[in-house]
Amino acid sequence: MTRTSKSVALALAGALLFTSCATQANQKKVTATPSSWKVKSVQKGQASWYGIRCNGGTQTASGERLCSQAPTAAHKTLPMGTKVRVTNLNNGKSEIVKITDRGPYTKGRIIDVTEGVAQRIGFYKNGIAKVKVEVVEKVDPNAEGKN
Repeated sequence: MTRTSKSVALALAGALLFTSCATQANQKKVTATPSSWKVKSVQKGQASWYGIRCNGGTQTASGERLCSQAPTAAHKTLPMGTKVRVTNLNNGKSEIVKITDRGPYTKGRIIDVTEGVAQRIGFYKNGIAKVKVEVVEKVDPNAEGKN
């Protein structure tokens, strides 16, 4: 393969990955209104962020493609697919994310969120933040009072 061919191939691969990532990130944006979610458990500790560059690839433990802007995270023990609200305790910003990966593997950290989540809740530059992680469950407003 010539140098030009390699450059073209890399550019195409990057464009396909970016398009796939952008589509995935926009597919299911989860909004967090306090009344529509029930908190099942709470943890407090340090969060860090990760992305494709530091994950060693694009595959997550759940088999889903890692997208650095997607509302996803890694947790050591929570079941794959669990929804959690991650709140930055320094500024009160939060986002609901889905657990799709395992980690973090650094002592003292309880969750790794994607780069995009870290940017949106305000700790991307610092790399870590003290957070509250709440396992949440969607509440059906029509089911109130039913057993």
